[in-house]
Amino acid sequence: MRPSTSWQEAVRHGEVFTHRWVVEAILDLVGYTSDKDLATLRIVEPACGSGAFLGAIAERLSASCRARGRTLLQAIDAIEAFDLLEHNVQESRELLTQQLVEARWPAPDVDKVVCSWINQGDYLLRAQHTPADFVVGNPPYIRLEDVPDIRMARYRAACSTMGGRADIYIGFYEKGLRSLKPGGRLGFICADRWMRNQYGQKLRQLVTRSYSMDVSLIMHDVDAFHEQVSAYPAITVIRNGRQGPAIAADTTQGFGASEAQEFVAWSRSRQTRVRRPTYHAARLPHWFPGESSWPAASPARLAMLEDLSDRFRLLEDETTGTRVGIGVATGADKIFVTYDEDLVETERLLPLAMVRDTTNGVLDWGGAYLVNPWGPQGELVDLARYPKLARYLTHHAHGLKKRYVAVKQPDRWYKTIDKVDNTLTGRAKLLLPDMKLTIHPVLDPGGMYPHHNLYYIVSSAWDLRVLGGLLLSKVAQAFVEAYAVKMRGGTLRFQAQYLRKIRVPDPAELHAEISAALADAFDRRDVEAATKAAILAYGLTELPD
Repeated sequence: MRPSTSWQEAVRHGEVFTHRWVVEAILDLVGYTSDKDLATLRIVEPACGSGAFLGAIAERLSASCRARGRTLLQAIDAIEAFDLLEHNVQESRELLTQQLVEARWPAPDVDKVVCSWINQGDYLLRAQHTPADFVVGNPPYIRLEDVPDIRMARYRAACSTMGGRADIYIGFYEKGLRSLKPGGRLGFICADRWMRNQYGQKLRQLVTRSYSMDVSLIMHDVDAFHEQVSAYPAITVIRNGRQGPAIAADTTQGFGASEAQEFVAWSRSRQTRVRRPTYHAARLPHWFPGESSWPAASPARLAMLEDLSDRFRLLEDETTGTRVGIGVATGADKIFVTYDEDLVETERLLPLAMVRDTTNGVLDWGGAYLVNPWGPQGELVDLARYPKLARYLTHHAHGLKKRYVAVKQPDRWYKTIDKVDNTLTGRAKLLLPDMKLTIHPVLDPGGMYPHHNLYYIVSSAWDLRVLGGLLLSKVAQAFVEAYAVKMRGGTLRFQAQYLRKIRVPDPAELHAEISAALADAFDRRDVEAATKAAILAYGLTELPD
């Protein structure tokens, strides 16, 4: 079935044509080189466009056949390419026909192989894919809203990783990976957002469980395409096999053809790191496990984070009784947060720590209270027992009952969104504002309950001043920066999911002098001193850029 005119237009707009040197680098990185007997291998290009990848592929295949005395017809199954648009299929066929005829292959043979290699079709909707040794390309960049609803439904049915607001390139990754033979490699240049955002979670899960992330070459500032696009591209090479060593690399604007050749040569060496003016790379023992967001940092930082992840336990840990949580969300702060200590019964007021109370690094309570409707056992209190509370909440009942949480449970209309854990108030805890340029732990020795813009950390084993020193350091900052969402102006979201990524030493094994240095640095809010002590605590020699 031919695509609709509107869908054809969307596909045309999604075409981004790749520079030849980028294509050559991808083919080198996946190992599609003319020194191999390429006629016996199968390479797939799932969205060939006008032939940017096919030209280089055919050139290498041609050279391989010549070197081995093979005929071109012996390579009739060596290439499989698709495109949704008929004119792209025609252009690609014409390109390869001219190229192979100029290479002095018999014209009849050229016609047969080219017609066999390149066909019109929707790669994502093919019922069955021929097993491939290589899958390469530049999947189309098409906005979700440009995909017709019926076709999008079919894509989602065919590709289990295409959840949420997934771009269709997610489907190309999935279909390509699932078609690989054991040991086969996929090499794409594509937006790297799937490595970190929500819609890429299922694809990350697939890669983590069944494949090996071999290369991640970030190229955000590189002129990789024939036109300017804001695509945040990266070259990724993923292999069908157990996770092995992985290369993490980043580039600058000056990265080009010669630098790509240098990088490929380095990738084949045994060197663990390389740093050049236009790129730097590190060889990691393995890629980051798990389906949650993969970290984004310099290769040297990624190598450090992976090393620490292998050697140290997570911050949140049952062994040390360390837990990360968030303060209370009410759904109606104007009603539940007050500065009037006579508003309701004293026992129904809970001293509330606010973000502004932590600004100076020492908890300076501003007098806020939570109007607390929760009893000591986590039950909603009986309003009949608290007449002042009952009058106050009843006065605001109209607004409280409009909240989603009250509509859902009308008989519990005066509850806050989050239940109050009354045992938390008296515990010592570290408080961290949810948005800040740098990590900002503040000690509450006990007596306060955190507001929902504050995260908290409690622990049974840690001296919280020592832990506060670790968290104040740039080592802890490096963990959060690698995972957290960065807001305008560089502000970081210090959410629980990112704080839980931080790795920490065993508090019982920390040298007394290091513990004392961390606690002292925390008390003085000295980030440099905290970082120096943390480097020793983690057994590092330096904190890489």
